[in-house]
Amino acid sequence: MSKVMLVGDGAVGSAFANDLLQHVSLDELIIVDRKTQKAAGDAMDLEDLAMFDGTTVVRAGKYEDAADTDVVVITAGIPRKPGESRLDLVNKNVGILKTIIDPIVNSGFKGIFVVASNPVDILTTLTQRISGFPKNRVIGTGTSLDTARLRVALAKRCHVPVREISVDVLGEHGDTSFANFDEATIAGKPLKEFVDVSDEELAEMQSGVKKKGGTIIRSKGATYYGVARCLSLICEAIIFNRSIVLPLSAPLNGQYGIKDLYLGTPASVNRTGIRYVIETPLSEREVAAMQHSAAKMKEVLDGVEL
Repeated sequence: MSKVMLVGDGAVGSAFANDLLQHVSLDELIIVDRKTQKAAGDAMDLEDLAMFDGTTVVRAGKYEDAADTDVVVITAGIPRKPGESRLDLVNKNVGILKTIIDPIVNSGFKGIFVVASNPVDILTTLTQRISGFPKNRVIGTGTSLDTARLRVALAKRCHVPVREISVDVLGEHGDTSFANFDEATIAGKPLKEFVDVSDEELAEMQSGVKKKGGTIIRSKGATYYGVARCLSLICEAIIFNRSIVLPLSAPLNGQYGIKDLYLGTPASVNRTGIRYVIETPLSEREVAAMQHSAAKMKEVLDGVEL
């Protein structure tokens, strides 16, 4: 049986559940939320997709139902407010995380944790530490959403389909992230050979990517469609052993000179979780940016008490 548990039925969680059921054939989807009536209502609403997209059993549940679950997706937490950074959320969300991880582990859960709650690199690292799970069985959405936003922006600028863009956002899912423009290609050609674009314009584009989430939050209260799709792709790779590569919060063990930290870098995912971490080639300037991002994450982690 293929079975997924969603913890956190807010905007991201609900969008993920909807996307998952439309793209992945499951036996069961269990929704857990402290607002039990909302979880039950969402389960009833989502089960109506069965006529169109499959026969998945969708129901509200409890943490102990994780015992025989393949994947637990965590989107629970206090959402970011306008003007608030993702790192501002850490102390608010660490306590919530512990109340989730402990009972799931105690249920006998042997699957894979996938974390989308922010600050995602910090909370993914802490999920692994709290759970004691092997690092390959804890995954964060990392910079997959940032990368999607950058590729969309470049595709608009260059008037090409998004699929022709090859560039990643790396490091923290947040203010210290950066794009590997030095290695970027469009339609197989180096970025600056394909289009006449200045470093200043690229920097402005990268800044726009960092600000896009805040702009959406001010406009409609939350961002959820992009990260929901990323979560669905990760679950599909795990459940059906379809190896995919995405820039994720992945466990670094010497890559880029960084250890014992989850940070945004390309990684391959299949039914084992993170199959391997890819140390993408970077210029000296970009390696320094990666290490700066890691230092900022470590600074925050050093101040967290578990």
